[in-house]
Amino acid sequence: MSYVLNSITLRTDNSEGGMAKINEVWGDIVGGKLPLMHDSDGHFLQGLSPISRYSNYESDEEGAYDLTIFTVTAAFLGDMERKVAAGAFKKYDFNGADIAEAANKAWAQVYKDKVFGTIRRAFTEDFESTVPVGYPKDGRAHCYLYIAVK
Repeated sequence: MSYVLNSITLRTDNSEGGMAKINEVWGDIVGGKLPLMHDSDGHFLQGLSPISRYSNYESDEEGAYDLTIFTVTAAFLGDMERKVAAGAFKKYDFNGADIAEAANKAWAQVYKDKVFGTIRRAFTEDFESTVPVGYPKDGRAHCYLYIAVK
């Protein structure tokens, strides 16, 4: 009998140790050890994309938070686009040679915008979607952030 996890949540922070925990969990998901994108028999689940949800912030990006990783269909991203249009979220879209580069560029811009006051983060819940090299037509990895704003 095979099974699939609905989500995985860990409490972490942006320290070096926290980032190592996040990378370990993602490695287990992508490798199929944690059956979120694959079932427990190793079969890839078609039509689903992994999403990271950051929530339960202790304070701001300096404190602890919950990271929940789950899978969604394309409808979820359509809903997020409507929330961006309504002003509840700000979308960041960056690309790079790999997922790490794209994500680092996107988060660096969020932090820069916060420092310069061009964004007022709500620290309620934020979402991240990354697309590895090879999937997009431009051959680049992409990171889409949806940051909750006040």
